[in-house]
Amino acid sequence: MNILVAYDGTREARQAARLAALHAKAMQARVILAHSMVGGPQIPRPDFERAEKELKHQEFALKEQGIDCESLLSVRGLEAGEDIVQIAREKQVDEIVLGIERRSKVGKLLFGSTAQYILLNADCPVVTVR
Repeated sequence: MNILVAYDGTREARQAARLAALHAKAMQARVILAHSMVGGPQIPRPDFERAEKELKHQEFALKEQGIDCESLLSVRGLEAGEDIVQIAREKQVDEIVLGIERRSKVGKLLFGSTAQYILLNADCPVVTVR
């Protein structure tokens, strides 16, 4: 079994990684930490390195708990929701775990919602954590 965590280093993403760790232990699953960087190759190098360091730190923390884990930093230039759904398909993921933040209805309307895109388009169950 594969569990994908949409991981961007935020408090919500760390909560999602904690829940994924519990699920992985219970189901003897593998965790895939995926960070999608919108902007593709135009991303400034320091931003890329910061994201990569955060991913590796979380990957190490999960491996210390005895969890099979890999991290993936995607810079394909897709919107984050599209990228996470595509990664889930490519990696044949059985569950996606997302950390979500509260937003007003107007905030969702103006800025869209990565979580909403994933919830509506993923081919597997999606678990959300606040």
